[in-house]
Amino acid sequence: MKKICIFLFTVIFFNPTAFAQSQKTGVLIIGGGAAGTAAGIQSARSNVKTIILEAGPWLGGSLTSGGMCVVEGNRSFNSGVWGEFRKRLKEYYKNTPGFDTTANATLRFEPAVGAAVLKKITDTVKNLSVHLNASFTGIKKDGTGYAITAKINGENTTIKADVVIDGTETGDVAAKLGVPFDVGFENEAQSGEKWAVKEALPVIQNLTWIAILKDYGRAADRTILKPEGYDETLYNSLKGKNMKQMLESGRLPNDKFMLKIKGINDYPVKISDFSSAQNKEQAYQKARLKTLGLVYFLQTQMGLKNLSVDNLEFNTPDHLSYLPYIREVRRAKGVIKMVLDDIYTPYSRSSKLYRTSIGIGDASPGQHYLPLQSAPETNYGAFPAYSVPAGAVIVKGFDNFLVAEKAMSVTHLVNASTMYPSVQMTIGQGIGTMAAYCSFFKTTTKNVKLRLIQNEILSYHGYLMPFVDVKQTDPQFIAIQKLGVTGLLQGVQKPAGGSAQVFFLPDSAVKTSEIKPVLNEIYTRAFLWFNKNKPAELFTIGNMLSFIEELDLRDAKTFQLQIKNDWKPKLRLNSVFDLNRPITRREFAALADVYLKPFDRRIDLTGKFLN
Repeated sequence: MKKICIFLFTVIFFNPTAFAQSQKTGVLIIGGGAAGTAAGIQSARSNVKTIILEAGPWLGGSLTSGGMCVVEGNRSFNSGVWGEFRKRLKEYYKNTPGFDTTANATLRFEPAVGAAVLKKITDTVKNLSVHLNASFTGIKKDGTGYAITAKINGENTTIKADVVIDGTETGDVAAKLGVPFDVGFENEAQSGEKWAVKEALPVIQNLTWIAILKDYGRAADRTILKPEGYDETLYNSLKGKNMKQMLESGRLPNDKFMLKIKGINDYPVKISDFSSAQNKEQAYQKARLKTLGLVYFLQTQMGLKNLSVDNLEFNTPDHLSYLPYIREVRRAKGVIKMVLDDIYTPYSRSSKLYRTSIGIGDASPGQHYLPLQSAPETNYGAFPAYSVPAGAVIVKGFDNFLVAEKAMSVTHLVNASTMYPSVQMTIGQGIGTMAAYCSFFKTTTKNVKLRLIQNEILSYHGYLMPFVDVKQTDPQFIAIQKLGVTGLLQGVQKPAGGSAQVFFLPDSAVKTSEIKPVLNEIYTRAFLWFNKNKPAELFTIGNMLSFIEELDLRDAKTFQLQIKNDWKPKLRLNSVFDLNRPITRREFAALADVYLKPFDRRIDLTGKFLN
């Protein structure tokens, strides 16, 4: 008996998990970065109990803790949570001198303000619990869900979740779970991309430790101590440059600057740098010192001693950001891999991944390598805005486990855009919607009904298609978004410099040739109607009503009178109703959404229509 008591005493007082707390949730997000935070907000708003675990003191990841606070990507698309974040920041800075309130202006904000905005949003979301400074320690399968161990408020905790989202910047949860990854450049044979290298390269993009500088006034001398291992030659290429002009690109409100200079405070990393906590810490420390060296160089060699690291922005010993800006690490093998052709030629591929969209992006691809890495620069040409397919965030062979950030199932060349923080915030909302769906309906990622998920995204002001010319204030916005993901009417890319915007052209006439293939694919009676009616090159309003009448067996005269009466008050169309006039793309979308309902046709993860 005495031995038993001693044994029990030992178990209770020396087993660190003996008093572990236990929680149950629908969705658990590990990593409160841009994607993870948006996923958590959306999952909770979709009426599912949701928990976010974040290792650091702030939500937002690269946007806030990483100091990546000059944001150009997705600025023309105020999609969902991302749009809400932008709106609140603009409201905060509206009276700040010099702040650009233009609708699609580059977003510039102080990291601490961005973190405060995200906290304010999450604090008001029901069903959402946020745990900061919480460390994730383990994960294992538990039925159709997962059991996760973590340390929250200093206490060991076990969380059982229906769905888990890896929202870490470096795919840490997926790695712990044993998910297979791709690393570096795929070759052309592996990805099918004509832009790909001939031989695969295990090279990943540099990270950057960003500093937020403050101008303390022309007479101030805020020179920092010489950093350990300082090497002036690393920065000599800046001599003779107009540094004040260069710094302007990173200007922030309140006389601050984001210090991120390509090739100067970039730090080259290898996948082995992320193989252990010790390796990661060593790489991170070297990256911090390189940025501190740049600050010291600007002060001592470029005459900018009045500029120094803002000592109120980040509560770190050196006052640099909490996290590095990480562009790439490892990419999970998903049920779908998104390739560049899904961006450049989404409509002509055998798979129609745009139909499975859960978010959009338009960030120009970044390429950050040092010469010693021997990595080729890719000529992307005019890079189009794009839709992100659902299958790229679902890990193959791991039901109810979703990935975000740099762990998404995309190629190296696609990751150069999808990794961008504002794109990730948009994608994160879609990931959160999918996770909530699986938990709410007690199902798995194998059985997702994508149209229900997409409809939920739209109902929370998200975008599925990157149509730049149809704003959310447009009365036909949702109808056009729904029609866009069916492919009935395709977006038109218009290159301008290094990018290409995608237009819907709502007031253009509909061509019979563009709608006939998809109508035949969706509706079994379409073939008979086209053979009988033989519409002209331009599809008319009369053709559209006739097609609807054929499918629904409606009386022609009664239906035409109904549409005429509903044209403005119910369909919200301001054009003239004329049966003989070519129908516009806007009018086609409005009528199709109400009467043909092509969006209701089920699809699989490749975009194929299901019976």
